[in-house]
Amino acid sequence: MADDGTTRRSVLGGAAAGLAAAASPAAAAAAAQAGAAGGAAPLKDPRTKYTNQPFPEQRQPWPALASKMNPRPDHGETSYKGSGRLAGRKALITGGDSGMGRAAAIAFAREGADVAINYYPTEEPDAREVVDLIKQAGQRAVAIPMDIRGEANCNKIAQAAIKGLGSVDILVNNAAYQQSKEDIFQISDEQLVRTFETNILAMFRLSKAIIPQMKPGSVILNTGSVNSYDPGEELLDYASTKGAILIFTKGLAKQMAKRGIRVNMVAPGPIWTPLQVAGGQLPGKLGEFGKDTPLGRAGQPAELASLYVTLASDEVSFSTGTAVGAHGGKGNP
Repeated sequence: MADDGTTRRSVLGGAAAGLAAAASPAAAAAAAQAGAAGGAAPLKDPRTKYTNQPFPEQRQPWPALASKMNPRPDHGETSYKGSGRLAGRKALITGGDSGMGRAAAIAFAREGADVAINYYPTEEPDAREVVDLIKQAGQRAVAIPMDIRGEANCNKIAQAAIKGLGSVDILVNNAAYQQSKEDIFQISDEQLVRTFETNILAMFRLSKAIIPQMKPGSVILNTGSVNSYDPGEELLDYASTKGAILIFTKGLAKQMAKRGIRVNMVAPGPIWTPLQVAGGQLPGKLGEFGKDTPLGRAGQPAELASLYVTLASDEVSFSTGTAVGAHGGKGNP
């Protein structure tokens, strides 16, 4: 936390982010088009690539649906173009119906992977869209509607994914629960337990259930947060779990190195997902969401897709126990 200058974490994070950018299908397509036209690829200002206007105040019952958000998030449904970087791979993604999980599912499928998505049962409408997109990419899709809380449920999710795909060599621990409260006294014990059970205990349990059948070269990717390093004062319980995910990632990576399995973390900043409209922001504050980043806006799930793809691929085979950030210029790593 007190690092100054260049640290090993910042070098690794920057290298992985650079690989992601260099390998971005959208960037490659733009470069190819520009080459054919004999000109340079057009630059896109990151401040205005996506909306930088205040989000309208809105509320949905937890866990909320991306399909009912205004504006609807971009998960790369129309923009992500694959190039076979994950051909033959088999992935399980928790929280795969929306947000970063959905962006990863779409990208993985278009890169040639079969994908199983786990999601809360009431998120079925969003999940159906993802299943259709995976199938449209020519890949096998497995839908696993189940609350991720509890060891028994985690074991069932793992078994369903292995049965449906034949095996799992990419595990993306992404599902999360987030409720903003102004101070510790507003956080009920029920919320505290639910946040920890969903965000970190399920990650531990599901990894434990999936790892025994993983072969060398397999990958575990955990979704952390800018809160892993710089906790938001209104997200005390959520930020605590995200800090735990950082340490879990680093510790598990050391253990799994002996098995030839890499473990890394993606650390998003403010990203426009259903979490934000289902209690993730304090009432009346949605219009400010993302405005405090140096880029002046919130990110879109599509902007993280290439990070998950790159970390899941063999291209960064020497990167394990590290974290890659996507936070609009604010926070670590």
